[in-house]
Amino acid sequence: MPVSTARPGGLSPGLVALALALLLGLQPVTTDLYLPALPLLARDLAAPMSLAQLTMSALLLSFGLAQLVMGPVSDRFGRRPVLLGGLSLYSAASLAATLAPDIHTLIAARVVQGAGLAASVVCARAMVRDLFEPHEGAQVMARGLSGLGVIAILAPFSGGLLAAWAGWRAALGAVTAVGVVTLAFVVWRLPETAPRLNPSALDGRALAKSFSEVARHPAFRAWTALISSTYAGLFVLLAGSSFVYIGNFGLPAWAYGLAMASASLSYLCGTLWCRRLLRLHGLPGAVKRGAFFTLAGGAGMLALALGPTPPVLAVLACHWLFTFGHGVHQPCGQAGAVSAFPRQAGVASALSGFVLALTAFLVGLWLGGHMTGALLPLAGALCAASVVTSLIAWTLVQRHGHPEKLLPSPHESVA
Repeated sequence: MPVSTARPGGLSPGLVALALALLLGLQPVTTDLYLPALPLLARDLAAPMSLAQLTMSALLLSFGLAQLVMGPVSDRFGRRPVLLGGLSLYSAASLAATLAPDIHTLIAARVVQGAGLAASVVCARAMVRDLFEPHEGAQVMARGLSGLGVIAILAPFSGGLLAAWAGWRAALGAVTAVGVVTLAFVVWRLPETAPRLNPSALDGRALAKSFSEVARHPAFRAWTALISSTYAGLFVLLAGSSFVYIGNFGLPAWAYGLAMASASLSYLCGTLWCRRLLRLHGLPGAVKRGAFFTLAGGAGMLALALGPTPPVLAVLACHWLFTFGHGVHQPCGQAGAVSAFPRQAGVASALSGFVLALTAFLVGLWLGGHMTGALLPLAGALCAASVVTSLIAWTLVQRHGHPEKLLPSPHESVA
């Protein structure tokens, strides 16, 4: 059931799902669209692989830290003003990245871009809790992430074509254009969704109490651990796959973009299956089943890496299995992480997003020191993430993630 029968601005579940697709879709646009251009970027700016990958991991660190600010600010002042400010910052930073004369300027622009992206993602997740109860929220989130899946399909393929046609700056220019379009949508169609503002959300002691209450909740910890571990595996593929598929298997940039688009299609199929699983088995039951695909993808890729040189299609099949499972875990986990906190949805969204981004940043640091373009480091890291994700889905989520445990915390601040 929805929180109220009258949603602000006449927002229907379909329109909310569209807003989620655009706002959350900025994340794969920011990361996936320029992936095929990474080797070109590194060559053009005379940057080593470690600095090229830092354009991804530095963005994610900024993205994670900024969420800790954006969440409470959105609880205090509302989702809409934070979205407007954050998307304006994102668009300006994207333009600066497009025009960057060297790798260090590009990294700095990506850091600012990550802060703007944080506003989009935090407010999108918090909007779901503003408007819906946990089960319906997971359904709407799955619909929104299906739309995100379409964006994720188009992003790497479009980036590959743009990079092959006009270089890496064209790919980053497309990121700028998407940011401007998303900002225009929010201005035109998205009203404030927070049912009430929290005047004490930015008070130091109240804020510390809110973060502590959220962090102590077992359902929050279980769902946040799930989305962080599954995203760690996805980040391994995002940050490292271009050097393997292009550098090791010899795919051209457009073909790599097509390969990543096919993985996004698999992710989209996972979100569609998730919607069916939610109706039949609920949140914990859905991720319990999705974890088999996650584990098969990670373990399968490691098995291929340990044998003779495998065909690229076999590696890609394992890639598809993992992203299919990710399409189940993400909508359930993102809805579950905030569902116990109707009055602190911004804080819960921010804290879960920070943990996710910090995990990805640490994975990125490891990749920067260990990726050689060979398949084995990529496959080993993906397998580790898939094992952790599956264990969390089969244990912590089953123990703490059931709907009756997603009710508001009895200690949640009313103010």
